Amino acid sequence: QVQLVESGGGDVQPGGSLRLSCAASGSIFSINSMNWYRQAPGKERELVARIVGAGGANYGDSVKGRFTLSRDSAKNTVYLQMNSLKPEDTSVYCCNMNILAGDSSSARWNEYWGQGNQVTVSS
Repeated sequence: QVQLVESGGGDVQPGGSLRLSCAASGSIFSINSMNWYRQAPGKERELVARIVGAGGANYGDSVKGRFTLSRDSAKNTVYLQMNSLKPEDTSVYCCNMNILAGDSSSARWNEYWGQGNQVTVSS
């Protein structure tokens, strides 16, 4: 069983920073994509940042230049460094990974989600 565990959410003032982490555990053979989404109440889910394969990270226009995605493949972990936070960044942030998991004879590709973390930016 694959599990994604997130940490790092909290309350910050405008202009502050937070670092989110998301670690995957289980019988993992490969991870193709690592992604960060956010969704505020009454709003559509938004893709914040993602990295696929050996490519570079991509960011949504609203966070480009302020957020940075990084990963530690050896630890099956993805991070989201959030700087210069704005009130409009307030949301529940969730990580998502596309993972090949299982035993050697029955491995399957599936999407997995973290539990989500609240980020609140206010004065």
